[in-house]
Amino acid sequence: MTSLLGWVLHSSEAVAVVPRRETMREGRDTADLQLVQRAKSGDPEAFSELVKRHQHIIFNVAYRFMRDVALAEDMAQEAFLKAYRLLKGFRGECSFSTWMYRVACSVCLTELNRRKRRGEVELTPANLNATAVQPSDSFDIPEQIRRCVTKLPDRYATIITLYYLQGVSYEEIAEVMSIPMGTLKTWMFRARKQLRKIVEKEVFSDGRPETD
Repeated sequence: MTSLLGWVLHSSEAVAVVPRRETMREGRDTADLQLVQRAKSGDPEAFSELVKRHQHIIFNVAYRFMRDVALAEDMAQEAFLKAYRLLKGFRGECSFSTWMYRVACSVCLTELNRRKRRGEVELTPANLNATAVQPSDSFDIPEQIRRCVTKLPDRYATIITLYYLQGVSYEEIAEVMSIPMGTLKTWMFRARKQLRKIVEKEVFSDGRPETD
């Protein structure tokens, strides 16, 4: 989140430099694929092992979308249930972890869209503007920026969340979203531009804070 905050505060166009996760080790991917094959063959312990290996990161992905521990737990569980139902269609064309990212994002976005339609998602706190004008000691700028991310169109919110908040590489995001790299770069440019406008309006409505 620090890199996203730095980008929002310091540059309207710059591409932030963020630490990227190490490339997934071949051994881990191979072990995952072996577990997938065992699970497809009817071994329940194999899928349980896959859940254990990936439950932490899938919960983190869900939490970035839902911003609520209980909801994130529910969405992570739903993601694994959906993955189990769809497992026979997994052919190993990408890593299992990348495939799980895709499933988790789909589950979370579906739930958020459902809640938005029913008016259950409060995108920003009612007193956001007042707080921005007279910030208190408890004013959490990074958290407010996260909330602003939720106001982006779904596809833009997804790529911002994965890249800045989860540290997922462009290559993996393109895989997760099933889009060409050129499309991803275009979306990212537009997402940054829209996000900056939202943040300036709703978080720093009295003007951009001075920074060193």
